[in-house]
Amino acid sequence: MLNHIWLALLLIGVTVAAVTGQTRAAVDGAIKASETAVTLALGLVGVMTLWLGIMRLAERSGLVQLLARTLRPVLARLFPEVPPEHPAMASMMLNIAANMLGLTNAATPFGLRAMRDLDRLNPRPGTATNAMCTFLAINTGSVQLIPASAIAVLAASNSLNPTAIVGSTLLATTCSSAVGLLTCKLLERLPRFRLSPADAAPDGTVAPAAVPDPEETPGAPPPPLKPAGRLALAALLLGVVALVLTTAFPDLVGRSLDAASAARPAWVRVLDALSLAAIPFLLAFFPLYAALRRVPVYEEFVEGAKEGFQVAVRIIPYLVGMLVAIGLLRGSGAIEFVSNLLRAPLAAVGFPVELLPITLIRPLSGSASLAAFSDVVATHGADSLLARMAGTLFGSTETTFYVVAVYFGSVAVRRVRHAVWAGLAADVAGILAAVFVCRWMFG
Repeated sequence: MLNHIWLALLLIGVTVAAVTGQTRAAVDGAIKASETAVTLALGLVGVMTLWLGIMRLAERSGLVQLLARTLRPVLARLFPEVPPEHPAMASMMLNIAANMLGLTNAATPFGLRAMRDLDRLNPRPGTATNAMCTFLAINTGSVQLIPASAIAVLAASNSLNPTAIVGSTLLATTCSSAVGLLTCKLLERLPRFRLSPADAAPDGTVAPAAVPDPEETPGAPPPPLKPAGRLALAALLLGVVALVLTTAFPDLVGRSLDAASAARPAWVRVLDALSLAAIPFLLAFFPLYAALRRVPVYEEFVEGAKEGFQVAVRIIPYLVGMLVAIGLLRGSGAIEFVSNLLRAPLAAVGFPVELLPITLIRPLSGSASLAAFSDVVATHGADSLLARMAGTLFGSTETTFYVVAVYFGSVAVRRVRHAVWAGLAADVAGILAAVFVCRWMFG
């Protein structure tokens, strides 16, 4: 599937460039995209190193297993082929939670770690499992509590209420998540996407059983928490709760609330404060919990962090291939051509034609879709219905092809089966839901 999509993007870009005379622009776009791919991958090194080190502490301290047991009833239904207490369960849960809070710097490392854990259960190297496809569908349509990037653009454009899209994005992403998951579960049953017997590889040979990595297999469990340790964790949790409350309600400590914050609903201020406190809490909680269970925190952090550079370098070829095709497509003028072609039919069914550029670009490029969203805001006003639709759309959809390239590239999966279709279905649902919900909420 990915082979056909990539080839189609290249051929369409080259053909349109030749017809429109934009060959030089298309070539420049492809070359720039290759440079951007390497920059993006290397930019992940620091973030990956940090969060993989933190995840190592969570594993060695037994926190991963504890989190997996807590979410077993839900995750067991979504991922029946993954053992209930496997590290992949906790990695996926942390990725989903980070995505919900808009913590993209933490979500991507957790997601890549989850893919690596899932790949260790994969009896068919190079082929996506049902669990991998389901995880990608969840990422593409992930429920958003705080669409941080969209809110930032609206706030920078002097919106009177930039957080107005929090509720609309929550509803739209709920729709996109449900459609993505339903599509994924339906497609995996079709003969075209159904996996061969568990002991057979795609070429018909017997695939080796998944064997855990000795370096990741813990030895004796760490000692249980002592009462003093429980008190220390409780004190940290109380401190975070106090930080969230005093940030959301500064009048509790005698500080005045600025006019912009006072105009926002209390629950929105709480979510904003929670997002602000989430990263410091994670950076403090995981090492503290590990230390209280007698884990050598610095040594284990360094061991886990070593993999950050390897993962970032491993995804470079996959990113280069996908982003070059997308750069060629954009530089050739193909997106503008399709926009003009679809403008009249979409206007006839009530879809705002002003949203067409961001609709077409969003699955391909995060930076380009952000630029398209900013253009809608600048043209129509930060508090206009179109701006709120565009912001909700931006927060309710994902750069599907980027996610596919990064996540599957990190574990060298080339046969992605139905993952792209499930992701695109989630995107379409998010786009339509964004328009409908915003018309309903904002008139």
